[in-house]
Amino acid sequence: MPSGQPAGRRRQRDLLATMSESATTDAVPSSAAPLLEIRGLAKSFGKNPVLRDISLQVAEGEFLTILGESGSGKTTLLRIIAGFESASSGEIVMGGERIDNLPPYRRRVNTVFQHYALFPHLTVAENVGYGLKVARLPKREIATQVEQALDMVKMTAYAAAKPAKISGGQQQRIALARALVNRPRLLLLDEPLSALDASLRRQMQVELKSLQREVGISFVFVTHDQEEAMVMSDRIALLRLGELEQVASPREIYNRPATAYVAQFIGHTNLLSGEVKDGVARCQSLSWRTGLRDGPGLFSLRPENIRLASAAGGSTVRFRGRILRQAFHGATELLQVQCSDGLVVSVRTASQENWSGDIDLEFSPADAVPVRASEIKERT
Repeated sequence: MPSGQPAGRRRQRDLLATMSESATTDAVPSSAAPLLEIRGLAKSFGKNPVLRDISLQVAEGEFLTILGESGSGKTTLLRIIAGFESASSGEIVMGGERIDNLPPYRRRVNTVFQHYALFPHLTVAENVGYGLKVARLPKREIATQVEQALDMVKMTAYAAAKPAKISGGQQQRIALARALVNRPRLLLLDEPLSALDASLRRQMQVELKSLQREVGISFVFVTHDQEEAMVMSDRIALLRLGELEQVASPREIYNRPATAYVAQFIGHTNLLSGEVKDGVARCQSLSWRTGLRDGPGLFSLRPENIRLASAAGGSTVRFRGRILRQAFHGATELLQVQCSDGLVVSVRTASQENWSGDIDLEFSPADAVPVRASEIKERT
């Protein structure tokens, strides 16, 4: 039987450790007034509600990610901010001015789409400067701004190349340069990394976050990838069926999920359902002291917060279980452990080939985080 767990709590928290060192994820960038305010926004297509009562603020210089599964309404929300869709109700205010009644070209908002839509017959420089040319800026000014934008995304050497001659990651940089050259106050990004392979995608996550910090422009980034959201964001706005489930920093949303849905969507968790009575929570054979009022209780317990029981014990919740299954995850293993009363929990621990038999485990009562039950929501 193993006697220690040196790497047992690292797997999910690696999501947080890989964030850019220059990023401050526990706080929204300070600002006297938010750059963007979304107030009571709703959108329906016919009788089908897609967004319901969305209220959200974006600070100056903030990297905000709108996260959600397919059909949650995240792209529709982005398109309404950009002006490509109109809201059924509510309003959008930017810099103190209401913009939801303005056409897209008057909003000082640019969008980078999943498909970069570069003109194949134009060079990289011509693609970047296309919007400036349409705006009829002087040629010398266009050349200067294009050079600055290409330098910003480290693509100056490819100015004369055609899009077909550069890689997917380089095309993504060109799409960013084309958006940034117009000097928007807000940049919207609709899953721009989804077409990249896994290795390049991870590299671009770091580069994009670094670029956002460098240029100081507010980014609103849409993705369905929770790891991507954790790595890049100052805050995450998690959408579920057109409603905001929680808005918080990555650390807050991971460590203190508001609902069962959030706890399950962001990483892995054990949901423990039980009863609270006289300051004690009881979930089958497990029990611990809590400050909650008497009544039903639901708790999120992350697998990496369950560890091999130490000899000291102390104020931890200790229990014994039999290993049913193990899944290899590189430096860690995800174990499925069944207690004597039938309760099955997931445990993340250090990687080891032969986990078997019974095992003594423990967790801190503080790691059993109370969450609200997630109601089943209907669109109609």
